[in-house]
Amino acid sequence: MTRTNAREIAVHFSFELGFFHETADELLDAMLTPATFKQIGEEEPLYAQFPEEEQKEYIRTLVRGVYDHCPELDGYISRYSIGWKFSRIPRVAVSIMRVAMYEILYMQDIPNAAAINEAVELTKRYESPEVVSFVNGILGSFVRNECAPEPKNKAPEQKDAQ
Repeated sequence: MTRTNAREIAVHFSFELGFFHETADELLDAMLTPATFKQIGEEEPLYAQFPEEEQKEYIRTLVRGVYDHCPELDGYISRYSIGWKFSRIPRVAVSIMRVAMYEILYMQDIPNAAAINEAVELTKRYESPEVVSFVNGILGSFVRNECAPEPKNKAPEQKDAQ
C-alpha cells in the first residue's frame, strides 16, 4: 500500500470519527483490522490490501492527530474560509483539510507542498472543481500565513580558489 493510499484511508477514518466512534482509538480498533479491510475491500478497491506496519502507523498517527487537534485545525479552516461558514463546507473537504493541516503542522518529514498537492488530488476524487479550488486556496493561505518557510536545498559551498 502506498502512502497516498494510507493517507486516503486516514481521511476516510477521520471523516467517520464524528459519526460512529467516540475516540480515535475506538475507531482504529474497529476499522484497522484485516477482517474489516477484507469486508470493505469487496466493494472499495482502496481497502483490498491491508496496510503493512509502516502504513498502519502512518494512518494511526494521522487519525489520532486529527482527533487530538481537531479544534485547532477547524479554527484554521474557519479563519481561511473567507465568506464561508464552517457548517457549509462539505464534510469530506473538511476531513481532507484537517489531515493536510495536521501533516503540515506536525509531520516534519512531509513537505508542505506535498501535503497540499495530496489534499488537492484527494479533493478532486470526491468533490466538485469549485471545492477543489476552495481547498487549494485555504491550504495555500494557511501555509503562507501560519508556517515558517521551508528551507531550500542549498548548493554546496565552494572553497575560494587561490
